[in-house]
Amino acid sequence: MLALRLSRGSHPLALLRRLLVAAASAGVGFLLLCTLSYAVSGPHPADPAARRLAWCLAPLAATVQFAVAVARTDPGTRPRQGLSAVGLGPVRMSALAAASTAVSGVLGSAVALLCFLHLRGDLSGTPFDGDAAELLAAGVPLPLGAAFLLLALVPVLGAGAAALALHRPRRRTGELPGDGTGHAEEPPTGLPWGVALAAVGVAVQASTVRGAEGAGGAPGGVLAGWALTAVGLAMAGPGIVHLCGRLLQSVRPGAMRLLAGRALMDDSHRIGRPLGVVCAVVSALIAASALGGERAQPLGPLTALGATLVAACTVAALLMSAVEARGARADTRKGLRELGASPVLLQATALLRAVVLLAVFAPLTWAVAELAALPLRR
Repeated sequence: MLALRLSRGSHPLALLRRLLVAAASAGVGFLLLCTLSYAVSGPHPADPAARRLAWCLAPLAATVQFAVAVARTDPGTRPRQGLSAVGLGPVRMSALAAASTAVSGVLGSAVALLCFLHLRGDLSGTPFDGDAAELLAAGVPLPLGAAFLLLALVPVLGAGAAALALHRPRRRTGELPGDGTGHAEEPPTGLPWGVALAAVGVAVQASTVRGAEGAGGAPGGVLAGWALTAVGLAMAGPGIVHLCGRLLQSVRPGAMRLLAGRALMDDSHRIGRPLGVVCAVVSALIAASALGGERAQPLGPLTALGATLVAACTVAALLMSAVEARGARADTRKGLRELGASPVLLQATALLRAVVLLAVFAPLTWAVAELAALPLRR
């Protein structure tokens, strides 16, 4: 009940974020229900239902990541002074964030179920002249237990991930060396492991495609290789951002370079992982579009929906992480302004950080896309 009351009294932007989580949950739930209807409609030896279910894991993971990012930026779940005295300590606040995330997920799953039943013609007449009903195996009874289990994936996984993410102690950071926080920045240590895992993922994709030549390909192996690449880039992202901050501060930096570099080092844990995931998603889209002309295949509506969900959720999660990082630097910006820093300097510093990240991650994305598409072109 407390989560519902906070949702009703939240800022419009916070409500919009939760509605976006509900929309993403609805999309994933619809995909899972479509996979279930495909599985119960009959045996499909050429395209097993398990393979289709595996392809739903990418939108599911992207939606959970987006839900966690929204929960971290929710002002209603941030710890405040005095709340511990009334029983709202860190543990209770993390539980509250999990409940709010679960509410958004349940709302989206309910919308997905209603849309799915409507398109199948189970609620009223079949829309779109029955075209959607044929795609969703209308007339075939669905196992209710399996349907509700699939619809519960996003609320349960999103709530659990949000609780774990917010239960961790928040690190206090600053933009200036010796800023008085008393907490030294811990450099990320996952860069070498992330690079190695991404290389393994690209190798798995290449070996899978070469081993499946003449047999119609092996999408399962390609998905596994891309998943390894995405996890590797997510692990390497914080280290890359931290390294960019160190390079900006090298060789007699000025005030702007010093501030931009220190901010990148402080925000490496927040924006590094979402940046790595976006890099993996964009590289996959680039590789797929580059091969579209060589191996033109019709793009089904469910495939387009899944790709749209993955791209939208990963980009939105990155934006939420940037919002979180900006909120964490609010006190530092206030202190810099009191020391005489001009707003133009702070804006130029933010622009410099964005340019540096774009200059580093854009070539990295293109390189990963080329390596992933190279074995497919042969």
